[in-house]
Amino acid sequence: MTNYSPALMTDMYEYTMLDAALKDGTANRKCVFEVYTRHLPAGRRYGVVAGTGRILDELERFRLREKDLKFLSDRKIVGPDTIKWLEDFHFSGSIKGYREGEMYFPNSPVLQVEGTFGECTLLETLLLSILNYDSAVAAAASRMATAAGDRPCMDMGGRRTNEWSAVSAARAAVVGGFQGTANLLAAQRYGLKAIGTAAHCFTLLHDSERDAFQAQINALGPDTTLLVDTYDIETAVKTAVEVAGPQLGGVRIDSGDLAQLAQRVRNQLDALGAKNTKITVTNDLDEYAIASLHSAPVDSYGVGTMLVTGSGAPTCAMVYKLTERENAAGMMEPVAKKSKDKASTPGRKLAFRSYELGVATDERIVSSSEAKLAEYRPDPDWRDLLVDYVDHGEINQAYRGPEAITAAHDYHAKALAELPITAQSLMKGDPAIPTLLDVL
Repeated sequence: MTNYSPALMTDMYEYTMLDAALKDGTANRKCVFEVYTRHLPAGRRYGVVAGTGRILDELERFRLREKDLKFLSDRKIVGPDTIKWLEDFHFSGSIKGYREGEMYFPNSPVLQVEGTFGECTLLETLLLSILNYDSAVAAAASRMATAAGDRPCMDMGGRRTNEWSAVSAARAAVVGGFQGTANLLAAQRYGLKAIGTAAHCFTLLHDSERDAFQAQINALGPDTTLLVDTYDIETAVKTAVEVAGPQLGGVRIDSGDLAQLAQRVRNQLDALGAKNTKITVTNDLDEYAIASLHSAPVDSYGVGTMLVTGSGAPTCAMVYKLTERENAAGMMEPVAKKSKDKASTPGRKLAFRSYELGVATDERIVSSSEAKLAEYRPDPDWRDLLVDYVDHGEINQAYRGPEAITAAHDYHAKALAELPITAQSLMKGDPAIPTLLDVL
């Protein structure tokens, strides 16, 4: 989005490890890294994978330019031999993982990266920064969209976060169930539906509310949405219908007791003959506020702060761990951490979901060496959760671009519907399905 190299969107120790590994000859050892989380945010029933399409976009540009190499050299972050190694760097390994929009649970192998240590280690921070943020936003969006039912939710969070994360959040929100965004760069970049009309300042600019409404109608037509809570809502609704006529597209309420005001506005609109005029509500909404408006005559929701901050869970605590590596004898060998409270499971993974009468019952993770996994035969009714994103450096284009976002949005709705109904509860509880780990 700006003139930068994603190869520098990393922590310094990834380059210093590369430098040391090149010096001792281990940089070219084959490795398997895995992205997963040890736990969901407290009380959450599921997580939502988002950001893999963005990873593929950045991976295509993962190159070091001359000025980047000069920076690494001038700062003495790496030595001359490593600079030479980096000159023609491109990721030639393979990546597989959960589809965008898929649910994940504790220890789900969300992403698996296979290649040499040198190329895999450089990806760590980039992968985690994208997956941790985008998945957090997608999970919040999913909970909000679930609470909204068949009423659309729209992203209005651009002004509540970093300018670049706002673009990413809009994309992730659509993966998680939202219908559009107010952010024009996100709409342009990802082919999303753009929404928006006018703010309170537009009304305050004019000599009267009627003048403001008339100006907006003149510019955008009677199907626009007029903001009616700058002064007195009842007067504003009356004026809005007088100016636009009963074919007025919509009104927006941005303050006060939204349920009570929506009912009053609905009654007033109906009495004025504007029975098809929609009501949109905004104002610091989250999934709980949206759920509380279930019985109110609201047609759509605009969500800002709580969406782009993950509704209290701004990260998914995903980690990137080495699970298998080539040893000195040239054989692949499962490896694991034994650190207190941070132990990892050795070996590459297969991931399946089992079902009973169309409802998911558990997540099944099988871990072992590549040879043993090749001989493993899952039950025929288990669904394989892993898809191929990159095959020996070749990016699967099916998971990039606007069509991939739409596919992820639709897939998410399907995957959520297949979970037990308890998954849709906003009350704190255990993961919707258990994760069963089998180490062969």
